[in-house]
Amino acid sequence: MLKDIFGKRRRYASIPSEQGKMDVPEGLMQKCKGCNKIFYRKEVKKSLHVCTNCGYHHPLTAWERIDSLFDVDTFVEWDAEISSANPLNFPDYIEKLEKDQKKTGLNEGVVTGKGLIDSHPTAFAVMDSNFRMGSMGSAIGEKIARAVENARKEEIPFIIFSASGGARMQEGVLSLMQMAKTSIAIKRFSDAGGLMISVMTHPTTGGVSASFASIGDYNFAEPGALIGFAGRRIIEQTIREKLPQDFQTAEFQLKHGQLDKVIHRKEMRNTLAQLLKLHEKGGE
Repeated sequence: MLKDIFGKRRRYASIPSEQGKMDVPEGLMQKCKGCNKIFYRKEVKKSLHVCTNCGYHHPLTAWERIDSLFDVDTFVEWDAEISSANPLNFPDYIEKLEKDQKKTGLNEGVVTGKGLIDSHPTAFAVMDSNFRMGSMGSAIGEKIARAVENARKEEIPFIIFSASGGARMQEGVLSLMQMAKTSIAIKRFSDAGGLMISVMTHPTTGGVSASFASIGDYNFAEPGALIGFAGRRIIEQTIREKLPQDFQTAEFQLKHGQLDKVIHRKEMRNTLAQLLKLHEKGGE
């Protein structure tokens, strides 16, 4: 019996650190990308994937985000069947999409729907950076535009959590067209008196940051999130100057008036609930 328990070889994952390498049982532990400290995965999950030592906000999947915000069993998904095609016949694009679909369980890199946050109804969209790095293609633009239209018709607020590396190169100009498509849908929603809350998470860059992610009635971000259009290296080469160390972080954007607030993940649900209550018809 003891031989059966202790005699078998176990698989280990090596995690590098400044002191060398540390072997931990695979899947049991997780290293913080901010401070390199190692935690039990269940501890990380309990803290909403925020490091309890340094406060680093690790990425959440779309459904982890939804579970952290919505009242239990109130979220209803919209347009789950929508997925990207390959309009330019880009080599291996379909194979890469199928790989990410299998890895994430999603048809595309955004989940849309509606539900209750502390009993307040809201439409919702959340991007998942695990799917093609959250890059925006025609399917993502379509799903977001439809979600905004649904919010307008149902006269409920719209909240979007962005996480994206920018436009999806495999779809060329069709991906860039989604910037205008989503922005127009949001303008119609705003003209009808709708409330839009945008929350930018790490990273929110490229065409996403230059369109729907930045035009909310409230523009928020999580701590440390990278937010910007072009990359640091490109900007430095263009202006021939060295940029500040915190350039394009959420804190930098807040300091320069590009955000309304940087919100810790543990405070996110309560903050959104307060805003939804404030903007309810007849709310005080």
